[in-house]
Amino acid sequence: MDFHQDLLILGQRAKQAARKLASIGTAEKNRALLGMAEALQTHEKEILEANELDVESALAKGLKSSLVNRLRLTTEGIKQISEALREVVNLPDPTGEGEFWTRPNGLRIQRIRVPLGVVAMIYEARPNVTVDAAGLCLKSGNAVILRGGSEAIESNKVLARVIANAAEENGMPQGAIQLITQTDREYIQQLLKMNAYVDVIIPRGGAGLIQTVVQNSTVPVIETGTGICHAYVDRAADFTKAIPIIINSKTDKPGVCNALETLLVDETVADEFLPLIGEELRKLKVEIRGCSRTCAVLPYALQASEEDWATEYLDLIISVKVVKDLDEALDHIYSYSTKHSETIITENYPNAQRFLKEVDAAAVYVNASTRFTDGGRFGFGAEIGISTQKLHARGPMGLRELTTIKYMIYGEGQIVE
Repeated sequence: MDFHQDLLILGQRAKQAARKLASIGTAEKNRALLGMAEALQTHEKEILEANELDVESALAKGLKSSLVNRLRLTTEGIKQISEALREVVNLPDPTGEGEFWTRPNGLRIQRIRVPLGVVAMIYEARPNVTVDAAGLCLKSGNAVILRGGSEAIESNKVLARVIANAAEENGMPQGAIQLITQTDREYIQQLLKMNAYVDVIIPRGGAGLIQTVVQNSTVPVIETGTGICHAYVDRAADFTKAIPIIINSKTDKPGVCNALETLLVDETVADEFLPLIGEELRKLKVEIRGCSRTCAVLPYALQASEEDWATEYLDLIISVKVVKDLDEALDHIYSYSTKHSETIITENYPNAQRFLKEVDAAAVYVNASTRFTDGGRFGFGAEIGISTQKLHARGPMGLRELTTIKYMIYGEGQIVE
């Protein structure tokens, strides 16, 4: 494959930067992060002006309001992004963590955490990811190549330039933070083949983007976050818990991967519970797509199709199905889950334990909102994404998940006999 020259230059710079970053201490990295946080607020006007161009373009193209809201930046939003960088400063640096042991032949073996190297982030219309990814990669000693969605290109150009300049001014190597400014999709296809320069690719966005990366990349991929998340209201559920959990999971931020998409209700309580939750969802303008039993109880619900059970709406839409019992709920989740986040609402301890043990997902809850699947909510600080695969990392990925293992062996002339 013939690579664009500018993409090759990005890769070469990132590789050189990663080599230097691996030996930079925590204090120096923290100083750069604080400089980046301050620079964001100093350049607030310029960032907001660029973001307004993106928002105007998105509205002109008729993008859904939920996507426009994810794209939009405000003074408060920039303050929060800046604060997120300061929070990364306070997180423990995982690089260098490890253990030491001695073998009978006298070899001393040390296993430590080291950076992955060069991380490529491919993501969609959320400009905050530009800063979050750069901050986490820098703190964990990785160089990062960023490729955001075309919807946020003007915002990302300014954000990446501001934080990259601030990082360099505070001692970080050139190329530690770089953005692919071309929106041509050919650049993504080429990035996916840059094994000589990129150590891992992390896609973050909708199912289409993630599958494109997984299916076409020759560089190792950490698959993140398509979230068809379920809540199961058991026959032993406490409705006073169930209603706020469902409302929060669905409506707090419907456009994110840990939002609720499918509600399963035990048939024993369906006639009593569905009218209660249905009215609350209607008040918040949530469209309900239900099975035949749901539509019989809720005349305002639309008939769900087979496709609905396999859809991540990322919008104020929810699919609702009445199930016979916990077994049928588990079967449905097994068939349609993307292995992100699932929750059961129940006061029955054995049922709760079955759900925890039998559901195959990165995060499984009892009597709590799926919206808690987040690095900050788990106490990890900022996250680079939520992994739904099983190798290397699973669930919210923070600093530790951006490192790998290295063995260092100290000998005194030992040879294999």
